[in-house]
Amino acid sequence: MPPTDSHKSAKSPKATRTDRIDARLSGDLKELLERAAILQGRTVTAFVLASAEEAALKTIRDHDMIRLTECDREAFVSALLNPPRPSERLRAAAAAYRKEKGAV
Repeated sequence: MPPTDSHKSAKSPKATRTDRIDARLSGDLKELLERAAILQGRTVTAFVLASAEEAALKTIRDHDMIRLTECDREAFVSALLNPPRPSERLRAAAAAYRKEKGAV
């Protein structure tokens, strides 16, 4: 699954709109969507797409956050509390950076 950072919003000028989704819904739900769209000054299509996009992004963010929290919490806390000593390669890179930037 691609990360959410690479998601191109439906509002993005580069997004192409060639795919379709068809849905059957009750009259009550259609009226609800129409009312909400009117309140936001949008078409029903624009309202449904924006709402679906927002819900999809939130679902993905929530899933990723939970998964990362559960899977990586212990390793993250351990790395913070007990950081590894810098390797020779890291020390050399830091020295080269300081020399290039003129920092002491």
